[in-house]
Amino acid sequence: MNDSPVLRVKDYCKRFELHEQNKIIPSSSNVNLDVYHACLTALMGPTGAGKSTVLKGIYRTYLPTSGRLLYRTAAGHEIDLACADEYQILELRRTEIGFVTQFLHALPRQATEDVVAQPLLQKGMDRLQAQDMAREMLAAMNLPERLWAISPATFSGGEKQRVNLARGLVSRPRLLLMDEPTASLDPTTTEHVIRLIEQIKTEGVAMLAIFHQPELVRRIADEVVVLQQAVGIETVLEEMNG
Repeated sequence: MNDSPVLRVKDYCKRFELHEQNKIIPSSSNVNLDVYHACLTALMGPTGAGKSTVLKGIYRTYLPTSGRLLYRTAAGHEIDLACADEYQILELRRTEIGFVTQFLHALPRQATEDVVAQPLLQKGMDRLQAQDMAREMLAAMNLPERLWAISPATFSGGEKQRVNLARGLVSRPRLLLMDEPTASLDPTTTEHVIRLIEQIKTEGVAMLAIFHQPELVRRIADEVVVLQQAVGIETVLEEMNG
């Protein structure tokens, strides 16, 4: 294992404030983990433990309540994602950090192959080459070719998840975040996905992924981090401040 982590999460904490109800909802608390090149770190724990919140904090969908998210760039610079400016975050999303979420977000009427090719185009790849790679990835995901030229808006949940995975895997980001990547997939497609994950791991991609299937974790994870259920689901702000 490489001794220099791509990502170090130090004492990460996220709480959600419900101002109208004068409440705080704790989610992730005191999370510590490292993610390395060519390794997959699996994030596990019960529902409500804040697993997705950790990924969204790293991707900066959420601002953390406290803690540090130390990412080492391809140039060797360490950036705290918790306090980096928006330009830095957008640039890292474009060039180095990918996220496979549970939900596919795509422009209306955009062809599926264009949705998958988009990360490659953002990196400056020629359109024809990007589309060829997108088609190869869609084939690897076992998505029927008849669907490649139409919008994924009307696809089933499993089909959308395949598009989401193809889009996340095609550009081989330095750090890949995955939120339950196989949750909506049939066994055959799951096997395709696992093989692809194992392949890109050998190419040096660092991965942090949420899984609920222990058998998959035993098969592909190099490290396992288990989060605990948050306590004190509702805390009155006045009590905390008093």
